[in-house]
Amino acid sequence: MKNPNKIKLTSLSTKGGCGCKIGPADLAAVIKKLPPSIPNPNLLVGLDTSDDAGVFRLTDDLAIVQTVDFFTPIVDDPYSFGQVAAANAISDIYAMGGKPLTALNIVAFPIHTLDKEILSEILRGAGDKLKEAGATLVGGHSIDDKEPKFGLAVTGIVHPNKVRTNAGAKPGNKLILTKPIGVGILTTSIKRDLLSEEEITQVTKVMTTLNKIAAETMDSYHVHACTDVTGFGLLGHASEMAKGSNVTIQIFKDQVPILPRVRELAEAGAVPGGTKNNFAHLEGSVTFPEQMEQIDQWILCDAVTSGGLLIAVDGGEAEALLDDLLKNGVDAALIGEVTNEKAGNIIVL
Repeated sequence: MKNPNKIKLTSLSTKGGCGCKIGPADLAAVIKKLPPSIPNPNLLVGLDTSDDAGVFRLTDDLAIVQTVDFFTPIVDDPYSFGQVAAANAISDIYAMGGKPLTALNIVAFPIHTLDKEILSEILRGAGDKLKEAGATLVGGHSIDDKEPKFGLAVTGIVHPNKVRTNAGAKPGNKLILTKPIGVGILTTSIKRDLLSEEEITQVTKVMTTLNKIAAETMDSYHVHACTDVTGFGLLGHASEMAKGSNVTIQIFKDQVPILPRVRELAEAGAVPGGTKNNFAHLEGSVTFPEQMEQIDQWILCDAVTSGGLLIAVDGGEAEALLDDLLKNGVDAALIGEVTNEKAGNIIVL
């Protein structure tokens, strides 16, 4: 269903474009000043790491995975916006090796100035995506706000011994990415009316695709680390993996899948602020080839919404996992490897 009021939802956002997170440097500065939480031996993954979600052990065989994510509209169709927001929030559960179980809606909406049908469509889109994931909506919270925002708090389950973090990558691992990048540049282009309907449909499909099949496919392989590529971009999330695992990550730039027209639109100026912030934050942590142009460096840092999984898998199993992903309809590519050459850093080749 198209926007009931023919409202350009993305124009109602003061940020627009990529639905970017607070920058990693600013966020780290804030978290650093917080008092430590009460120690608990059952907290398996918490604030002291840069992982995608928290994990809390309930029993020897069961842990819960918890995450929350929300943002302003990045597409104009409300149903699609709801689907994107839901897929994005659920993705953190998949990245941690979990199965999504329940969800709570988080709604901020100008209820007196926008047609209520718009909000109904946002919630319907999210609900349909939750059904696809096999998760149950159990409630939510809403406020009247001048700027529309939507997302979900999602709870999943995982065996405590099967939690996948971004801190377990080992030298010899190969890196597989399960979705193309460039989403931030394209969603910024939507706000600027630079994309055709066909192109909007294409990038929306990327964002609304669950990481469910990718997560289920990798479950039978020796995956040592995993994260989903979202607001901090491919290199930002790869950097968290490199630092958390105390390894070096090499990215083969020519093997990274990039959505059509991304470079052209970036050259035209459609590079979101979040992407440039990601690039600036990584200064000193990434080595680029001398001949690599600034635009191409920005693209590798592009702030993504509902991106793919970045999987560090045993090197001997990488080709088999890649083949299985492709057979299962996942748009995956082998984009790099893990070494111990310069621990905590990224080298773009």
